[in-house]
Amino acid sequence: MLIVFLTVTQSRAADRDRLQAFLKVTGFDVALDSIALAAADAPEMLGMSASDFGSEWTRVADEVFDTAKMQGIALDILEQTLSDEMLTHAAEFYASPLGQRLVEVENASHMVDDDAAKRATGEELVARDVAEGNPRVGILRAMTAAIDASDSSVRAVQEIQVRFLMAASNAGVLEQELDEGMLRALMKESESDLRLSMQRASLAGAAYTYQDLSDDDLQAYVDALEHPTMQVVYELMNAVQYEVMANRFEVLAARMAELHPGQEL
Repeated sequence: MLIVFLTVTQSRAADRDRLQAFLKVTGFDVALDSIALAAADAPEMLGMSASDFGSEWTRVADEVFDTAKMQGIALDILEQTLSDEMLTHAAEFYASPLGQRLVEVENASHMVDDDAAKRATGEELVARDVAEGNPRVGILRAMTAAIDASDSSVRAVQEIQVRFLMAASNAGVLEQELDEGMLRALMKESESDLRLSMQRASLAGAAYTYQDLSDDDLQAYVDALEHPTMQVVYELMNAVQYEVMANRFEVLAARMAELHPGQEL
């Protein structure tokens, strides 16, 4: 599991009702729901298209990436890992007027399914700020660094890809079997390029998401994110989100083996 990236030791775990409230007040519920949008990329990751899996593709993808199921997996993990202290600290910030404004714009951004258009707009905003010497770019860079302070995102994305590709290979979706060791070696070779691409995408995404917020509000957010307790909370939430995504992609790979063009389940 991707949770191995965590080095957190918890005292007393939060109860499930409080955890459900935590998902909503922080917007983590919408972030989890947005994982379903990634299902559209699955065939392309295999060098295929959705049409290769027939008319039932959409229904199967919707079943695998069911939002209630994904939130349930997240809650199961958080019950064992998120302490009352961490929950209270994060919930109090996100329940504040600034926190709720941030959740509002983040939720809206999560559910935009045109990633290319969103990234293009974000890159335009970054380029404009750089040309104008706007200190906002520095604030956004600090924000993206604070959100992934442990630099685990690259390893997590690679792990998701490996788990999905190997599950697809083992299920017979691919014509040729994959060698996991060779696959990991190939990914290691391109790791620096992936890290740079993800950093650029994160910066553009932040520029797009927070474009209507003031520099002062963004700096206040960075200060909140850099708090030691919030750092641990984000390390945990990142790991949970990646684990849910990896789990669903593995299940999807098995279901894809059942589908063929024109086949009805």
